[in-house]
Amino acid sequence: MSKSNFFSLDVVKHYFNNFDWDGTISSILQTIGSLLLVSILFLLVYLIGKKLIKRTFNSKKENKASRFSENRKATIYTLSLNIFHYAVLFFYLYAILSILGVPVGTLITGAGIMSVALGLGAQGFVTDIVTGFFILLEEQFSVGEYVKLGEVRGTIHAIGLRTTQILGDDGALHFIPNRSITVVSNFSRNDMRALIDIRIDPNKDIQEMERIISEVNEKLVPEYDEITQSPQVLGTVDTGDGNLVLRVTIYTKNGAQASIQRDFLSAYLAALTNAGFKIPTSPVNLSNSK
Repeated sequence: MSKSNFFSLDVVKHYFNNFDWDGTISSILQTIGSLLLVSILFLLVYLIGKKLIKRTFNSKKENKASRFSENRKATIYTLSLNIFHYAVLFFYLYAILSILGVPVGTLITGAGIMSVALGLGAQGFVTDIVTGFFILLEEQFSVGEYVKLGEVRGTIHAIGLRTTQILGDDGALHFIPNRSITVVSNFSRNDMRALIDIRIDPNKDIQEMERIISEVNEKLVPEYDEITQSPQVLGTVDTGDGNLVLRVTIYTKNGAQASIQRDFLSAYLAALTNAGFKIPTSPVNLSNSK
């Protein structure tokens, strides 16, 4: 064996013989124990906090004198859970890094780390929070309302600090960053308007057609509490494609317009057919009230 190899083996042997194995193992076990203890502690805080928030909002729901609507309560509830979640996560990560000996304060105040954070999207994060704040402040929409945000249409599922969740008509859950929300179309705030266009039979009297439709309205309206304004026969309208139609408009509570439109259209066609009218397929329009 050469002298250099002997020297190397001797150094390694000396290092292992003088290494403080007891102190190192004790330190590792102490660190693992601290991590487990902190993790359990924060888990308990998170579970208890969620339970307290839920209980608080459940008591608010039972208070009939509350000035907040159910949708508004649901919005504040989901936002409170969101804020609580991020707060617990932040302090948990801070505690973990402190136990591991990472100088968290130095990292936060270091210009280099701040630059990296901004480069990784901190600016977008701040924009999300600010936009979400103004959405809530202006009450643009609440949980449970039917809206259209950009190209996405559906029911608001949750509103968070960073994202808004929408349950689409096809069942898909969309996560939209708050900063991407520029145009909001809320279909749940006003009454909805159903436009029913019935094509005119050129061989029949239009006034007779209007009379039959008015009779159907008088018969059906009392059966629907969702109707907010009595149906109005607007008269003959040119649809622009060479067809003349008799237009009827009905205002309903939000969400009831489709079913009422179907029922009234079916009743109109049945009554007109029984009276000898030959009505082609009638186009239907649904739109938001103005």
